[in-house]
Amino acid sequence: MKTIVLISANAEWRVVKELYPDLVIKESPFGEFAALNDIGHGVLLFHGGWGKIAAAATTQYVIDHFEPDLLVNLGTCGGFEGRIETGTVILVERTLVYDIVERMGDGAEAIKHYGSSLDLSWLSPNVPHPILRGLLVSADRDIVEADIPMLIRKYDAVAADWESGAIAWVAQRNEMPLLILRAVSDLVGGGGGEAYGNLELFHDRTKIVMRKLFNQLPDWLNSIKL
Repeated sequence: MKTIVLISANAEWRVVKELYPDLVIKESPFGEFAALNDIGHGVLLFHGGWGKIAAAATTQYVIDHFEPDLLVNLGTCGGFEGRIETGTVILVERTLVYDIVERMGDGAEAIKHYGSSLDLSWLSPNVPHPILRGLLVSADRDIVEADIPMLIRKYDAVAADWESGAIAWVAQRNEMPLLILRAVSDLVGGGGGEAYGNLELFHDRTKIVMRKLFNQLPDWLNSIKL
C-alpha cells in the first residue's frame, strides 16, 4: 500500500524532522518531502504547508505525481474549551469550511458545497487507539472566540484547524481514501486562547501531539484494509 502522510503546519513539519533526523529531504514546488521506512511501513512524508490554498494544491499534487493508495493527514487542532480536552485525537469523519461569506446568494449552500464526508469503511471498526470520531471545521485563521457559540450551535463543533476541509474536499473528488487524525494542542474559550500570544506553548504542545501521532501511525496503518 503506497501511503503519503501530509503534514501541514511548519511547526508540525519541524517536529517530524526532529523525530527522524536521518530523513533524506527532497524538494517539490510546494514543500519538502522524504521517504520514511523505519516504522514498519514504507510511507512518503510530504510537507503541504499551512492554510487552505497550500493544503488543496499539495493534495492534488501528490495524487497526480505519486499516485498513492492512501492519504493520511496528521497534525494539531484547536479545541473549544469545555467541549474537548487537550490531547484528544479526533478521527475526522466530516469536514466543513466555515469562513465563507456569501452576501449575494445562500451562504449555507456555499458552506455545504465545500463540506466533505469521509468514507472510512476500509478502516477496522476496532480502532487501535482512543479517539473521538466526528466533525472538524476549518478556516484560514485561528479560532476567533466570538465564533465559537455559532460553530457549536450550527454544527455541534468541538475543534477547528486550517487545512482539513481543503484536504478532504480534494481527496473526495479524486476518490482517494483519506485518514485524518488531528490532536488537540490547545484550547480556546471566551477568555481567549491559551496559546494566543504564547507561541512557545504551541510549539511545546505540537511536539507532544506529533510524537504521539507518529508513535500510533503504524498501528493505524495495520488496521487499514485497502
